[in-house]
Amino acid sequence: MGLKERITEDMKAAMRAKDSARLGTIRLLTAAIKQKEVDERIVTDDAQVQAIVEKMIKQRKDSITQFEAGGRQDLADNERAEMAVLSEYMPAAASEDEVRAEVAAAVAATGASGPQDMGRVMALVKQKLAGRADMTQVSALVKAALAKS
Repeated sequence: MGLKERITEDMKAAMRAKDSARLGTIRLLTAAIKQKEVDERIVTDDAQVQAIVEKMIKQRKDSITQFEAGGRQDLADNERAEMAVLSEYMPAAASEDEVRAEVAAAVAATGASGPQDMGRVMALVKQKLAGRADMTQVSALVKAALAKS
């Protein structure tokens, strides 16, 4: 079963269970998927759906930061709940050791010798860790690895 089908089945289950919070989040996700399909005149595959989920999670993180800065803990809690539902559709997160190993392998594979090679290394790492690691943290690790070179 593909990711889109799983999302549809989870939406049906949330309807049956009358879980309105979960249902609302899943409906937002299906709307974002349909929007991409209509805008680009494509049928999304699992990788594209995963990218949409990743983008929505990032939006929730940003919103949580803003709501907490504004003293709106109730809204931040709602965003956290949505983020938890969205996280179910992401692959298991890579451990920090796994990320470090991928960064080291990418540096070795590209023959990177300094900060000017950051783009090539990040492109390789992003292919392997897409959706499994926070790319801002990966970027910091790559920068640190290249500074040692």
